Amino acid sequence: MIEMRVAGIALDAVTRSPIVLLKDASDRRALPIYISQDQAKAIISALEKQAPPRPLTHDLIVTLLESWNMSLERVIIHSLQDNTFYAILTVRNGETKKEIDARPSDAISLALRTNSPIWVMEEVVADASIPVDRDADEAERRAFRDFVSNLRPEDLIQRGGFIQD
Repeated sequence: MIEMRVAGIALDAVTRSPIVLLKDASDRRALPIYISQDQAKAIISALEKQAPPRPLTHDLIVTLLESWNMSLERVIIHSLQDNTFYAILTVRNGETKKEIDARPSDAISLALRTNSPIWVMEEVVADASIPVDRDADEAERRAFRDFVSNLRPEDLIQRGGFIQD
């Protein structure tokens, strides 16, 4: 799994649909997830730490969790099927842990309100992410190819800690 953070909300240039953009820690990969206008508003209000005069749905859920001494341990975006992302909330109450199915947009909105980490399965990142820094990716590939091309068996023995007879 790869921990990601919310980089912001963007608009698709063609459809004008909102997209929540998740980025990995190195800012090398971005995962765009299409969401509705209402979901975008909920995420933006969490990003901007806006407190509504009355609790909205996500605020209400956070209050319920806190009232029952429960915590949102993490959010996991675990699959992508037919262009639809799937997520779970990992909720803890003492020793009891439950995984609850959720839309990624709701999960992200709750994670932002509770400062909980957002994790994405590596397969999902591989299938749906877009590169952010192509030059850095190419430089990393070149460096790896150079490393492998200059690698000798002795280097593996020294670096890998293998024991010779």
